[in-house]
Amino acid sequence: MAKLSDSITVLKGIGPAKAKAFENLNIFTLRDLICHFPRGYEDRTRLVTIDKLEVDKPACFRAMVMNHPRTNHIRKGLDLTKVQVADHTARLNLTFFNNRYAGDALQYGKEYIFYGAVSGDFIGYNMTNPVFETLDSAPVTTRRVLPVYPLTAGLNNASVLKAVRQALAICDPPAEIIPEAVRRQYGILPAERAYYAIHEPGSMEEAELAKQRLVFEEFFVFSAGLSLLRASRAGKQTAPYENVELQSFYGALPFQLTGAQKRAIEEIRADVTKGAPMNRLVQGDVGSGKTMVAAAAAYLAAQNHRQAALMAPTEILAEQHYQSLSKLFEPLGLRVALLTGSMKEKEKRSIREAIALGMVDLAVGTHALLSGTTVFNDLGMVIADEQHRFGVAQRSKLSAKGADPHVLVMSATPIPRTLALIMYGDLDVSILDELPPGRQAVDTFLVGESYRARINAFIRKQVSEGHQCFVVCPAVEENEELGIKSAEVWAETLQKTVFPDLKVLLLHGQMKGTEKEAVMAAFASGAGDVLVATTVIEVGVDVPNATLMVIEDADRFGLSQLHQLRGRVGRGSSKSYCILTSHNRNAETLQRLKALCKTTDGFKIAEEDLKLRGPGDFFGSRQSGLPAFRVADLSYDLQTLKDAQAASAQWIDLSGTADTPEAIALRERIGDLFHRAEGTMN
Repeated sequence: MAKLSDSITVLKGIGPAKAKAFENLNIFTLRDLICHFPRGYEDRTRLVTIDKLEVDKPACFRAMVMNHPRTNHIRKGLDLTKVQVADHTARLNLTFFNNRYAGDALQYGKEYIFYGAVSGDFIGYNMTNPVFETLDSAPVTTRRVLPVYPLTAGLNNASVLKAVRQALAICDPPAEIIPEAVRRQYGILPAERAYYAIHEPGSMEEAELAKQRLVFEEFFVFSAGLSLLRASRAGKQTAPYENVELQSFYGALPFQLTGAQKRAIEEIRADVTKGAPMNRLVQGDVGSGKTMVAAAAAYLAAQNHRQAALMAPTEILAEQHYQSLSKLFEPLGLRVALLTGSMKEKEKRSIREAIALGMVDLAVGTHALLSGTTVFNDLGMVIADEQHRFGVAQRSKLSAKGADPHVLVMSATPIPRTLALIMYGDLDVSILDELPPGRQAVDTFLVGESYRARINAFIRKQVSEGHQCFVVCPAVEENEELGIKSAEVWAETLQKTVFPDLKVLLLHGQMKGTEKEAVMAAFASGAGDVLVATTVIEVGVDVPNATLMVIEDADRFGLSQLHQLRGRVGRGSSKSYCILTSHNRNAETLQRLKALCKTTDGFKIAEEDLKLRGPGDFFGSRQSGLPAFRVADLSYDLQTLKDAQAASAQWIDLSGTADTPEAIALRERIGDLFHRAEGTMN
């Protein structure tokens, strides 16, 4: 028997080239292959008569070959094989392209099972390239429920199915991790049956039962993992903060905090006095004032003679935090330092020395803070901004530089509270659901391509008034098939043809890090009039002088992502606008985009996006550090999630460190799940 950890190259027919294609689907081992689940199924078990076939609707039918197949060579690279088949209801013409096998295999007077879709009207009834099998053959492509897999270049559905069958034949499926009592309680299939049935279901009902088991399993592993994280935290202790007076901090602020900000700060103040490390998420809409909440946390650490570290995902965002927090803390006698990768070595060495000697109260920086050469004197508060850019491992790496410091992570992606509590289950959650007074509302409009001249005139008007504009495109390079605007081509068009007298800058994710930082810094300093970019500007750019955001092909983005992009404007005192362009007339698409025009409440938008698109926009590949579910879908499987959470909590309570086979296998799966999550980080 083979092992699940064995390479897929142990399978027949998978050499280096095909293995490379499988790697594009993140399939390296037999476990990866067995866990590459179908995205859907085709029910080919029901046979219809020829007269019941519907145009463009694939179906199975039984028919006899009525003549000898004829193959004609049309031109180089094109052979046509034609044959007529019939049942007791009608006749049907079949055509095969470049398929000499069909001409040889189909025998006059013999019956076969065919699967395909007819085209044309009844007079010209015909079918192209159907698959077929003899009546006495084992069902492979007909008379069965056929799984349909996610594919990539170089792999078709048949080759994936063949590989999966081989893998299931030569190794055991993943071990059982759900206790028998839990399986009985929730009507869950055993692991062995579920892993076979998801790939080889005997019926659509069995496929659904297998999927239910695997959805439950994913949620069970995830929930158990978060429970173990919480349990590991519960056993940790740290000296409680004794000086938690904040009057001086509040007095230094040039503005009044919102009620939501004060609530979050009070929750932090309560956490740091408990004698256990805080692990809290502050989640707020664009512009809700998360930075001031972080500042309060850093102030509390300094008042108790502990250092704080604030990690930002980009250098320009770290620079912005440094500037604003230095200005706030200097009158209070707190020392703030900036540490980024692009600094000169001598400067970095000097700052690291000051941090190590305790001469810095708050270190603001990027991944440079994680470097082994960055040593803290007494790190007591770790703050991670834009949490989805940092995974659990990175937060842990920074936390390890102190003795169980408090951890505060911040996210500007509004998430429905239920999902926030689920997906950030290892964290306590504070929500900022108010905007500071004076924050500009951004007027949003949805227009078609016919408004192009007016859009360009409005861009010119904003620039003539001394403001700057963002233009966001969904792609970096041109793609004629998709028919969407690319940043590179559109930037060139705007600069050379539309605005030759203005300064148009280009920014996208394929640029080198230093190049991206330079472009963002140049635009922030006013060195450009229009910045054409991809979603790389979603976080980390604060340009108060920018008053217009134009989003091309807006239907290509989720509502929450559009809301994040819109949040790049409206940061100054001038009136700001967002224009969404789309030539997609689909009713559901228009409904989504119009919802964005009606409200600026990120939480309402998140709820709408969850209903219309599911959770992918919140927890897709850009949500680093969070496991990606293979089969579960939070927009449909919330009840299963609740059941799995209850079951996993019961397992944690009853099993603890038990060494039952299920417990051992579950701990291995938990480790694998979070390891995979860290591997997807940006």
